[in-house]
Amino acid sequence: MPHPAPPATLPAAVLWDMDGTLVDTEPYWIAAEHELVAEHGGTWTHAQALQLVGNPLEVSAAVLRDAGVDLPVAQIVERLLTRVTAQVRDDVPWRPGARALLDALAAADVPCALVTMSYTVLAEAVTAHVPGAFATLVTGDQVARGKPDPEPYLVAARRLGVRPSECVAIEDSPTGLTSALAAGARTLGVEAVLPIEAREGLSRAASLTDVDLAFLRRMAAGEVLDLV
Repeated sequence: MPHPAPPATLPAAVLWDMDGTLVDTEPYWIAAEHELVAEHGGTWTHAQALQLVGNPLEVSAAVLRDAGVDLPVAQIVERLLTRVTAQVRDDVPWRPGARALLDALAAADVPCALVTMSYTVLAEAVTAHVPGAFATLVTGDQVARGKPDPEPYLVAARRLGVRPSECVAIEDSPTGLTSALAAGARTLGVEAVLPIEAREGLSRAASLTDVDLAFLRRMAAGEVLDLV
């Protein structure tokens, strides 16, 4: 008699983006950008703000400087970080389903990494609310090349001692999706402020409430799932 197929295994690790994926902080960033540009007498539209989603902070800061913020890039980054971090310390706006999936992964002993273009100070303010949930934090101030370059995800996999192809990466922005896919991770796009366009090899879900361990097992086994 043929032997039954072995049960699908969970990914070796799950690599989480932060802003827009784990936490709903994109409105915080957008508000901080509007405030800073207005302070310097410029104008800033919601459409312009959406174009910065997922970018390295220095890239976004350079765009804001060109929009009229008369400060060095480093000071723009500091102003934005200070504003958003203060809000997160008071209240972490978790994305729907994020905490439940984190808890399920912890119960299943699947290590998680946070892979974000935000800086360490903000990542630590978020992860302080879920102690022990993340084995490592890869932040924008720790890498030479930010998203869409694959470096952040390659660094996360290396720190966890796993191959990127054994991991599932969860992202919400086109920039982040490009980074994760280029690193070779099995990648899930979850819509936040921007639509998730179909791409070859990209799984999609409308919300993390649709994602459970069975879903991740199927992704780890090589399935591309589309719930959008």
